[in-house]
Amino acid sequence: MKAQLYRHPHGITAVDAEHLYPGHAAVHLIQDSGRAAFVDVGTNLSVPYLLQALRELQIPPAAVDYLLLTHVHLDHAGGAGALLRELPHARAYVHPRGAPHLIKPHKLIAGSKLVYGEERFAREYGELVPLPAERVHEVQDGERLTLGARTLELIHTPGHALHHYAVIDAAHESIFPGDTFGISYRALDTAQGAFIFPTTTPTQFDPQQLVASIDRMLEYRPESMYLMHFSRVTDVARLGEWLKRQVLELAAWRARTPALRIPPPASAPACWTCGSRPRGATAAGKAARNSPRCSPGTWS
Repeated sequence: MKAQLYRHPHGITAVDAEHLYPGHAAVHLIQDSGRAAFVDVGTNLSVPYLLQALRELQIPPAAVDYLLLTHVHLDHAGGAGALLRELPHARAYVHPRGAPHLIKPHKLIAGSKLVYGEERFAREYGELVPLPAERVHEVQDGERLTLGARTLELIHTPGHALHHYAVIDAAHESIFPGDTFGISYRALDTAQGAFIFPTTTPTQFDPQQLVASIDRMLEYRPESMYLMHFSRVTDVARLGEWLKRQVLELAAWRARTPALRIPPPASAPACWTCGSRPRGATAAGKAARNSPRCSPGTWS
């Protein structure tokens, strides 16, 4: 097995998570003064590639201090429990709304299986390993941590999901935005530059919050954004304005469109987290977001 590595400036390496197909999902590894951190980890099936990346980069597993999980969607955090078993000193940093679902993932597993089906869930995500509560840190908005000689700031960035945060490396003009800064596949690059578009997972997608989160990140004037889908983009100011325009146009189109009452299919829940099925769901996913069995303190 060989990990596909993409070397970037400032001790940052992208590792292809090999989720669905090459070039779809990138886990980022930050190195500084002999210490290391992963930003997102992919799925259980990504873990062997991440461990191989450590070997290729000659990073001992004991040198990894953090798993910085921007949110708990399975393509970002599904492999966290399995990876944490291999990293004796690492702690997982998770948004307070998402942490309970990684410590006790039974609702996450049940809801995801109802959405994907047993066979597809097993094929794409494997068996989720619970995170030990004592190795989970709940991220507060604006808190800072030290990795080697560098300081990283963690800021809450709702919009794609309520349980989302971004990692700011201000000294190196870099941000790891998870899914808050959209998707930009390298296969879509042209002579005009990168192509970018928002990721609009319906159950918690909020256009106004997303635009505010994008603006908050742009205030740091980053030179680079390191996206999960797929890795480094520059020309950040242009991409940010284009991304916000798309989000606002999408919201305006939705406001002009008559609300559609869509009864949840019998085989899948409206809320993939808790598995509950309200009487009806709008196309924007409001009923799913307000599912009565999702505690506001832990998810919705």
